[in-house]
Amino acid sequence: MPSLVSRGRGRRTINEINMVPFIDVMLVLLIIFMVTAPLITPSMIDLPSVGKAAKQPDQVIQIIIGKNESLQMKIKDQSTTLVLKDMAAAVRSAQSSASNSAVVISADRNIKYETVVKVMDTLQRAGVQRVGLSVQLAN
Repeated sequence: MPSLVSRGRGRRTINEINMVPFIDVMLVLLIIFMVTAPLITPSMIDLPSVGKAAKQPDQVIQIIIGKNESLQMKIKDQSTTLVLKDMAAAVRSAQSSASNSAVVISADRNIKYETVVKVMDTLQRAGVQRVGLSVQLAN
């Protein structure tokens, strides 16, 4: 019930909020946080660094998707034209010569992303482990 103040002729209620209980609660919370903060042990996060990276591949097989959705497989300086059906077998046979090899897919900027996904899916279904996308566009 609001307190009543008597001034002159009549009683009037005080329409102000009492801030003392609010300040008391805030000071108690402040003391609790100040006491518990030193007790919390900081956790360590193991972030990857350059030295911890996986071993570089011995051989990089590059699959180039041309403007007309033609496929080329490039190993070092040798280039071979392929179709999608034969690509997985050709990559698997090329990977058998090197134990640690990676496949990089490069595509023309005007190619539909669907074509790139089909090539990735075909390689993944064939069991190719390391498949990546090139950040540079093929000419």
